[in-house]
Amino acid sequence: MSAPRNEPAEPVASGIIPVAKQSLGDLFKWKQRVTLENEDGETTTEWQSPEPLKNPFSLMAQLSAKNWLFFLVGFCAWTADAFDFHALSIQTTKLASYYHRSNTDITTAITLTLLLRSVGAAFFGLAGDKYGRKWPMVFNMCQIVLGLLQIATIYSKTFQQFLAVRSLFGLFMGGYNKPSCGPLLTSPRALENCPVNARGLMSGILQQGYSFGYVLAACANLGVGGAVETWKTVFWIAAGLSIGVGCIRIIFPESQQFIDAKKEGRQSHGAGAFWAETRKMLRAEWRMCIYCIILMTWFNFYSHTSQDSYTTFMKTAKGMDNAAASRASIMMKTGACVGGTIIGYASQFVGRRRAIVVAALVSGCMIPAWILPQGERSLSASGFFMQFFVQGAWGVIPIHLNELSPPAFRSSFPGITYQLGNMISSPSAQIVNALAEKIKIAGPGGKRVDAYGPVMGIATAIIALGIAITTSLGPEKRGRKFEHAVAGAVVVSEKDLEAGDDRSDTDKTAQRIEDVELSREK
Repeated sequence: MSAPRNEPAEPVASGIIPVAKQSLGDLFKWKQRVTLENEDGETTTEWQSPEPLKNPFSLMAQLSAKNWLFFLVGFCAWTADAFDFHALSIQTTKLASYYHRSNTDITTAITLTLLLRSVGAAFFGLAGDKYGRKWPMVFNMCQIVLGLLQIATIYSKTFQQFLAVRSLFGLFMGGYNKPSCGPLLTSPRALENCPVNARGLMSGILQQGYSFGYVLAACANLGVGGAVETWKTVFWIAAGLSIGVGCIRIIFPESQQFIDAKKEGRQSHGAGAFWAETRKMLRAEWRMCIYCIILMTWFNFYSHTSQDSYTTFMKTAKGMDNAAASRASIMMKTGACVGGTIIGYASQFVGRRRAIVVAALVSGCMIPAWILPQGERSLSASGFFMQFFVQGAWGVIPIHLNELSPPAFRSSFPGITYQLGNMISSPSAQIVNALAEKIKIAGPGGKRVDAYGPVMGIATAIIALGIAITTSLGPEKRGRKFEHAVAGAVVVSEKDLEAGDDRSDTDKTAQRIEDVELSREK
């Protein structure tokens, strides 16, 4: 007995306004609009019902040993990256005392780190598409650059030296780090090797490597105590973690996708061909690039505004000591780990955009309960649930961004769009600290304190609403098949270049995928 046919749907709209209208309407329809292509290249559009959620343990059991290898290394690299970054953000007050500067001055280092990550992301991301995922990252990690720069931070005698080292740290972190998405050169590999119905769950877990790194950094800060000089011990731990992950990364195998592409002659051997194809991709996909950059700008503001200054907020505005603030931070990011995993998993059923919109709106509603309570227990509980939904929305991003990416550029496209959004939002922590230090409110016992709570609350409310609106008006390609997509830059012949072949990268990639699949069947 043949399977019932799905209901036909109108084709996907073209143009910014029509796409926005169609996407907003589709958000309130349970079924998903999907475009299909037959063997003759003819396309049809139909409504498909989402597959029911499966037991998460059975989904994880679908991953092979090699799948788990890709995934676990990606998780560890993302955790090390987060520990490196938050070793500074959770110790802002210690560093301010050490260098005799304000909290706002110290957060300048966070701005520079985030700003310069984009340069490293562009270089290592494009190199990943050109030369494979492994060796560009090995080059970055094999030099133990991040670990050495953590050590260099410890030995920075002046504030100017401190800023210079953190700028270099951001430059190399860009090659190591991917959006929202796990490390730039590891996340595409971790997710592209996952079964389709397991991607939402694994995306949510992978993204929480970032939150887990924060938890470890907060644990280290709690363990070393509140003395000013103890910030150096946390940086020593961060250096050891980075070097350890770098050593593991050296023996990590190359992506099977890239190996297959090389065997089948689909790897570009000329830099000119690679850049020509990249330019064509940008011309064809510029709308998607701009949309993803805007979305990632909102998301980076979302996370950094709600977390980077939260430990400082508890210590300066709530009167908590280092131990209490660290314990509350640990609980806060534990909520992030749980929320990111659950909401990422749920997105496989309810849809990527719907999961993001609901999580963002709920987090906005929770802001009063997040900033108004007093005491460690209340702030720990409210922080747990706030970050449950903040990182819950983030848990969907790794797979959502990969599904929106042009198939041949899933190493560079997600990383560059994420990092450009990250660059735009880089002053977020500095803005929060600058405004908070200028505005005074009544604190515990009537003492005048910096207004971290109101500043963070208002900013996060605006950002959460921006995420909900932007996501509602954007596209979704849940369940997109990219297991056999072309890895890296594809060959652009001299004949094509001379003839001015104007076909989009997506069209040519789809044809190559179809040709490869037909040859495999034969």
